[in-house]
Amino acid sequence: MELITVNHETCNQDGICAAICPAGIIEIKEGAPIPINDASELCIRCGHCVAICPTASLTHIDIPLESCTPIVKELGITVEQTEQFLRRRRSIRQYKDKSVDKAELNKLIDIARYAPSGHNLQPVEWLVLVDNAELKRLSGIVVEWMRWMLTNMPDVASSMHMDRTVVRYENGYDVVLRDAPAVIVAHAHKENRVAPAACNIALTYLELASTAMGMGACWAGYFNAAATTYPHMKEALDLPKDHQAFGSMMVGYPKYRYQRMPSRKEPKITWRL
Repeated sequence: MELITVNHETCNQDGICAAICPAGIIEIKEGAPIPINDASELCIRCGHCVAICPTASLTHIDIPLESCTPIVKELGITVEQTEQFLRRRRSIRQYKDKSVDKAELNKLIDIARYAPSGHNLQPVEWLVLVDNAELKRLSGIVVEWMRWMLTNMPDVASSMHMDRTVVRYENGYDVVLRDAPAVIVAHAHKENRVAPAACNIALTYLELASTAMGMGACWAGYFNAAATTYPHMKEALDLPKDHQAFGSMMVGYPKYRYQRMPSRKEPKITWRL
């Protein structure tokens, strides 16, 4: 079967599929789109060609037309709605004592998988932690790492306020994972050059989606720092061989609701016209 198949009866020969192909593997001959000779090797399987066709005349061997959900124009949001949605995002550090259903977490990840990645490699894999006892154990390991840092790298540890964090933890306050009911780790092969950005963008998608689903999230910075440097933590997470955690997110239902959107610094912009 050809990489791409075109229904020539409905194709309006507008050439859009060739124009938007990022790999340049589609050319127009006698008004019809056809793949170049080495198209299969060069194609990044992004699906742009299938998604763009106004007459649904093109399908891809790996991205069949029927698998591509049509865009519902009525679900589009205004600029004002977009601005409020993005500005209202808050890092949630206080959670209700309520577990998050597996289906809800799966939906979050299902949305996050549509985040862009370099060359459409889609390298992100996910580890979901929801067992309360396990989360408490992992918080303890992070604090163990902090104590090691305070002894062996005191300047770095102090700059990250680890001394204060350890004291608060010892006083019964989980400042590491904030008693979140779930933690989601985005990981990928450590040698994959696009993985760091891909994981961070995917987690950003996930964080924004959590707001829309009535949940909230917060980047687990201490947790992920330990996951990338501390052998005991690496052993506890047991990620696939040669994988690294590139970002971790606490997820749960917010205990409190924010009522306003604080301002931020004015952007510093250099215009070169």
